Amino acid sequence: MMKRISICLLLLLGGCGQTDDGAWLGYGEGDNAFISAPQPGWVSSLHVERGAYVHRGDLLFTLDDTAQVASRDQAVATLTTAKASLAQEQANLAYARMQLTRQTGLARAHAGTPTDLDLARSNYQQSQARIAQLQSQIAQMNAALSGATYSLTQRNVVSQTEGRVQDIYFRTGEYVPASTPVLSVLPPKNIYVRFFVPETQFSRVHIGQKVRITCDGCQPMTAQISFIAQQEEFTPPVIFSQDSRTKLVFKLEARMPGGMKLNPGQPVQVRPL
Repeated sequence: MMKRISICLLLLLGGCGQTDDGAWLGYGEGDNAFISAPQPGWVSSLHVERGAYVHRGDLLFTLDDTAQVASRDQAVATLTTAKASLAQEQANLAYARMQLTRQTGLARAHAGTPTDLDLARSNYQQSQARIAQLQSQIAQMNAALSGATYSLTQRNVVSQTEGRVQDIYFRTGEYVPASTPVLSVLPPKNIYVRFFVPETQFSRVHIGQKVRITCDGCQPMTAQISFIAQQEEFTPPVIFSQDSRTKLVFKLEARMPGGMKLNPGQPVQVRPL
């Protein structure tokens, strides 16, 4: 609401979006990055406040991880048991191999019995099968442990961008649904200019056109028009006269690589180059 009021004031003061020297009026704007957690949970700690500047990798907030720690610990315990069973079965396989070798030697010397040889061969093959089964189970358990560990790390949400914290939507002790923003950050590269061109001059602008941005207390900047609205704004009543056409304006946006050194809402003047 305040932004809409500011725009209206700019347009009224500028004579339908234009100053006396022909510059178009506008203001700084920014696309916020909304930071959320992929999992639901209670906010256990908040590490930033509104207005703080965060860098990539900074810890922003933490969700309660009681259930995730329990899942990780259970996965570790299950994997440890499976590895112990594998070690025991590998020892059994070594003994079964030794027995099979002995019975094979006895059979060649016609000193053993076919039954003992068949039993030794069966024990050896069964031990091999159990080892293969345990190894497969351990591979699945390793995957489960990796998933539980990753799920645990997701309880600590770190910034994947940099910029100033604009707003905080959840505080410590509040429950956050999955994929719901907890805070918003405005990266400097996402700051651009939104300005308005009278209908009578609309044919002079096009996507990619360079414009000069000026404001009080800042260095002039050169940007490119990146967006042109398809419909006019702040239209008068439905029936238009020739005079009322001068009150129609079109919304445009201009950006530059790396963003602009402006504050959202800061008034600017735009001139075509």
